[in-house]
Amino acid sequence: MRIPNLSALRAFEAAVRHGNFSRAAAELCLTHGAISHQIRGLEQELEVPLFVRHGRRVTPTEEARQYAATVARCLAELANGAAQLRPQQGLQRLSVTSIPSFAARWLAPRLGRFIEQHPEIEVVLQLGQQLQDLARDGIDIGIRFGRGRYPGLETVHLSSEILYPVVSPRYRDGDLPACPQDLARATLLRSEDAWTPWFQAAGLSLPEPAGGVMFEDLSMQVRSAVDGDGVALVRHLVAMEEIAAGRLVRLFDIATPCAYEYYLASPPHVLQKPQVRAFREWLKAEIARSQLLKAPS
Repeated sequence: MRIPNLSALRAFEAAVRHGNFSRAAAELCLTHGAISHQIRGLEQELEVPLFVRHGRRVTPTEEARQYAATVARCLAELANGAAQLRPQQGLQRLSVTSIPSFAARWLAPRLGRFIEQHPEIEVVLQLGQQLQDLARDGIDIGIRFGRGRYPGLETVHLSSEILYPVVSPRYRDGDLPACPQDLARATLLRSEDAWTPWFQAAGLSLPEPAGGVMFEDLSMQVRSAVDGDGVALVRHLVAMEEIAAGRLVRLFDIATPCAYEYYLASPPHVLQKPQVRAFREWLKAEIARSQLLKAPS
């Protein structure tokens, strides 16, 4: 089968991604009419409608969304192949995306060591709570917290994770909870990690905390705990630096496993990039060095 026009495919992928012809036109430095013309030509060539049109408003069909994902991956591979053909000049760019808590509390303090070992690599670190399409967005490496099922990506397990309560040594002027039962009278900070499994492990029948602030960014939860606002149920990776520095104290010897774990994910076509290989090996070694795979129980 003949390959569709490349310019039309770029216009189509951008239009699906933006859900809007005008924004796609702005990205590609074209007019709205040019985008519309190229997509109509692609629809005629493929003999299938790609958008449902409501006046000037357009909605991509489900088939169009699936095809756009394929086009995005192919465009990314073409761009990567061209980059590999060009002589290497200056810094090698490496794009990494991570959840904010891991990036701020564990990765960022260690990135300097990677740069010292690889001064030829420029690391662009992006933060985001939502999963991104790494191939479509041109991202080399995604550090994800989940179950490890990421279709179309090469995935490496980094570390398991546990939860336990921590508190500032200055909380209530140093009158810290002495046993799990004391948490019934403490201010408990809330996040997406529920307290109930830990309560059950500690033999408590307390209800899940309600009211107050719900921290979506775990770094902010840790900051609040450091400030003495309450007791936080934290992930080991997120809180370990604050505990080591004495700004937080771990309470009790009870921990519960997280349902999710940390994974390193990459589109297959970027694995041959020297900067990607270097970062993946460095990150695995750094986690092993800090013994995060054997977090305290």
